[in-house]
This record gives sequence, C-alpha cells and structure tokens, in this order.
Amino acid sequence: LMNFNSEKYVSMFTDIMSEGFIVIDNEGKIQIYNKKAREIFGISVNDDYEISHDEGQIQNEDIVIIANNDIGKDDGNMDGESLELLGIRDENIQQGDAIIGIGIFNGDGEINPIYKTLKKGHGEDYLKLKESFLDIQIEVEIDFINRSMKIIVNDKEFQMNYISAIGHMVILDGEKKDLKFYQGHGYTARRESINEVLNFKNYRAKGKNTEVLDVIGEHIYDIHKSDYIIEQFFESARGKNIKYTDKFEEINGYPTICSLIHIEDKGERVGAALKVEDITELERLMDERDELTKDLKKVEEQLLEEDMLKKAFPNFVGTSKSMQIVKRMALKAAKTNSNVLILGASGTGKTILGKAIHKNSKLRDKPFVHVNCGAIPDSLLESELFGYEKGAFTGARSGGKKGFFEIAEGGTILLDEIGDIPQNLQVKLLQVIQEKCFYRVGGVEEIDSNVRIITATNKNLEKEMTKGEFREDLFYRINVFPISIPELKDRKEDITPLVNLLLPRICREIGCEEKRISSEAMNLIQRYDWPGNVRELENILERAVNLATGNIIMSRHITLNFNRDKVSTDGVLPLRDFLEEQEKIAIKNALDFYRGDRKKTMDALKISKTNLYEKLKRYDIN
Repeated sequence: LMNFNSEKYVSMFTDIMSEGFIVIDNEGKIQIYNKKAREIFGISVNDDYEISHDEGQIQNEDIVIIANNDIGKDDGNMDGESLELLGIRDENIQQGDAIIGIGIFNGDGEINPIYKTLKKGHGEDYLKLKESFLDIQIEVEIDFINRSMKIIVNDKEFQMNYISAIGHMVILDGEKKDLKFYQGHGYTARRESINEVLNFKNYRAKGKNTEVLDVIGEHIYDIHKSDYIIEQFFESARGKNIKYTDKFEEINGYPTICSLIHIEDKGERVGAALKVEDITELERLMDERDELTKDLKKVEEQLLEEDMLKKAFPNFVGTSKSMQIVKRMALKAAKTNSNVLILGASGTGKTILGKAIHKNSKLRDKPFVHVNCGAIPDSLLESELFGYEKGAFTGARSGGKKGFFEIAEGGTILLDEIGDIPQNLQVKLLQVIQEKCFYRVGGVEEIDSNVRIITATNKNLEKEMTKGEFREDLFYRINVFPISIPELKDRKEDITPLVNLLLPRICREIGCEEKRISSEAMNLIQRYDWPGNVRELENILERAVNLATGNIIMSRHITLNFNRDKVSTDGVLPLRDFLEEQEKIAIKNALDFYRGDRKKTMDALKISKTNLYEKLKRYDIN
C-alpha cells in the first residue's frame, strides 16, 4: 500500500490547492509551504523571470540604480547611511520620501550620483529620471497613480507593481557594465531588499532552471517580515487562542483573504495553518484603473488646459500647483464611473469638489444627493440611507420612506465623513457596492441600485483599518480613485483668489454694498495658518464684513487665533467669541472623556441631541 502520509504525497496534495497553504509548528518552523503560496509571495523564482542572472554579491564600483516610493518601508529599512553607499549625501532626504537614483557603490567619489526625490505627502503623479550614465542609457520612473515603477537599462525593462511600498533595484557590473542583479517580487522572503543587498547579502539567481528557494524547516520570520498577520500566525502556533476565517489581511505588501486554523494533537497545540486566497477582484480593480489611465492619456492635453479647469470648477478656487493636480484628478474622475474617495481636512472643500465631479460627469442631469454621515445619529443612519417599510419601527411613517440611495437612483450620492459610519452599516454599504442592490429596513423586497458613489472623509482610513474601526474590503472598494485636497496652510498662494471670490459673494448674501480689503488686513490673513481651512476663511470674512462700517475692511476687523487665545488684533476678545470658545472646549473635553460616545456627552452636558449635533457642526468637531 502507498504511504499517503509521506512528505512526498503531502506536498503533492497541497500543491493541488487553489489557495496558498502554509503550516508551521509550535516553534515557528515551516512544515508545509505549497505551490500557490510560493506564487503569491514570490518564492517561486525559476519560471517567473524572462531575463536571467547568476547568484552573487554586490562589489565595490558596481553601478546601482534604485527606485523607492517610500524610503524606510519594505526596503530593508533604508536610511541616509544606505544612500551614502551610492555617493548620495543629502540631509534633506528623510524616511517616507520617494527617490530614484543612479550611483557607484562605494566609489572613489570621482563620479557624482544622479538622483531625484519627492517629499513625503507630495501630490505628484510621476517621478522620472532619464540619463546617460557612463555611456549607459538609463530611464527610471515611479508611477504613483498606477502604483508601478520601472527601470530601463539599454532598452531592457524591469518593472515592479506595488500595493503600498516597494524598493526596486538593478545592479550592473562596474567593469563590464553587464547585468548582475535586478529586483523581483518576493524579495522580502529571499532577503534581497535594497538595504540587504547593499550590505553584501548574497542574492539568488533568476531565470529558467534556477534553483527554487527551499523554505521547509526555515523559521517563518526568516521568510516573512514580522508584520501583524505573521505575528498572529506565530502566536497561534505557540498556543494563543487566535483564529479566524476569511479575513482581509495584507502580507508582504499583498492584499489577501486569510483563514487561520489551529493544529492540535491530543488536545495540545502543535502548530497552526494559514490559508491565503489571492484577491483577483482587487487585481481586476487595478486593471480597471490601468485601462482607465490609458484611455485618459488620449485626452490629457485637453484636460490640462487651465481655462478648461476654471470652467469645470468655478467654485473650487486655487491656482497653486497642488490644487491644479487636484482639479486634473477630479476632471479625470468625472469622466469615469469608478468610485471616488475624497480625502482632506475639515473645511478644505470636499463637498464642493464632490458636487463639481458630478456636474462634470455624464450624470450631471441626474440626481445628486449629499449625505453627511457624521451628522446623522447611528440609530437613524441606516433608515436614512436605505429607507424603511411601513411599521418597520415605532414612529415610522405609515407609508414607509425612501432612503437617500433610492432618491439618488441613476445619479450620484456623496457620502461625506464615510469614516464615521458604524461597522454594521459598512457591511451593508459593501453589499450595495458589490451587488448593486439593497433592502429597506424591515423590507423583504430587493431594490436595485444604480448609483455612482463618491465618498469623503477627514480621517486616515488606513489607520482606522489597523484599529479595526473600518473594514479593509470596503476601503479597497471605495478607494479606486482617491483624490487628496491639501490644507490651506500648504497653498497660501490660493488665499488671495479665494478672498476675491468669497468677499463679493458674502456681501451679496448679507445684502450690503461690496467691500474691499486693505493691504494690512490681507497681510494679516496671509500670515495665518487657517486650521479651519476655507470654511474658517469664509467665516472670518463674513464677520469682518459685519464689523466694517465703511466699504473697506481694516486689519482691526480681522479676528484670528494666532496664539490659540483667539485674541483680536486690538487685544480685546468679544464676550460672545469667548463664550463660544469655552463651549467648544467643554464639548471637546466631554467627547474625549467619554471616548466619542455622543449620548454620554449630551447627558453629561445636559443638552439635547439636536442641540449637540448643531454645535458639533457649528464648531467643526469630529
């Protein structure tokens, strides 16, 4: 009889599986690592690479080309000392920045490196470098929109795609100028990150018929970096009660659906198994984005024209470089049906931009519904979004009620402050996006939904995901086309055109003659950092218009909070402003004390729910 318990047959059977399957013992050593898992994490290298190179080690005077979208992340912890090995000595370069560069490894300093950088949080679409270095034609590009990077050396292209961060590298022999090494997916498992290779770590060969990396018997931390899911995997194998089914996780930079399973023998924990499913749906979304970008490039020249942007966004003022990028992205978003996520601090104009995207889309004649999710109590939000049937709950209308999704049918719905919706509604919203249908509260009839969804938030949703407050699968669904609006303090050149737009409008709305602003008052406005952004600027201008008795707004009419004391320029704080500031502080302190629980906050402050929500909106408290 065949011994089906043998290592040979266990490997054969697990390799048939369509999911990645990894088993470790209670010491963390790998016992099973099937074929699909090797494919997902780049462990299988023998057939994945068309261009071959031998195993080896970097040598002094070798030519090194790097592309890194996030220094210090997923690159072996690169830092300034790592860059100095290539002759790059620049104190302005910090972790989190993006860099592309060419340099001589441990060179004598006669040949200067060539490099370009972008600071962390930049708004650029691309970072490119094209040079002839020692008679070698080299082109490097990081595409931040499509999340890919490529290094081209004498017409040979080496491309890498990424989810969040990646460090790409090509090494040429210093004497022969031949290829010695190029980066490939799975470099974390092979310990071939940029920093490791620069510190003389041997790298493996690539190409057909090269030896497959054998991970059986290796410790899981030697193959995978110690991130959250791998730590849970290891702790589960050691005996902790950690297990789950079909959970969205990111491993080695790859989005996956995971199941963590205990392995026990006679009641004793002997290890754990991790089942990993490749997310083809996310790949489909990325492909959709790639196709979208290709189509948009055909009309990019027309879209970049400044007069077209002005016409498309008459109420979204800004001539700064960062705002021009935002407008271009928004106009591209308007030409698609993809879900859009607008990111930005309170008061930056997320709602205005969302409306403008709708007005410039093919749905401009269809309904547009704006929903401030943060201003609706959690208990009412589901019925407001999806409606309810008659008798669904006490106080329900006798005929039921349509929700915002039904009202927006065929058009666009803007879900503002999406980060504030509770997790049970996140599940239902995910269902609407995936299945294009929903049920009313208390209803049994399925309602089709054909609505373009735009979301907006001032929260860092990636941090919310790590805390378990926001679903990862929903994030990837709404984040197909992200647009980030910069704060006003980072684009002060936009303040003057904003004042020129807002001031006449405020005068018309108040019903007074048009007023001008003095140069001293404008200088005061320019020096302020505007933590409340455009909304605060509008409020300050409206107050100034009311205070100014003549037709010129003077500096004494501008009340700004330079030193957190909210003292006006003449040193006197109006009593009403003082009371409002103290009220705002009291509400913030109560919310902090009760960890955001609004019911406990209004009970402690002895105010009604309606009163609390009005004050939260007035003082822009999240």
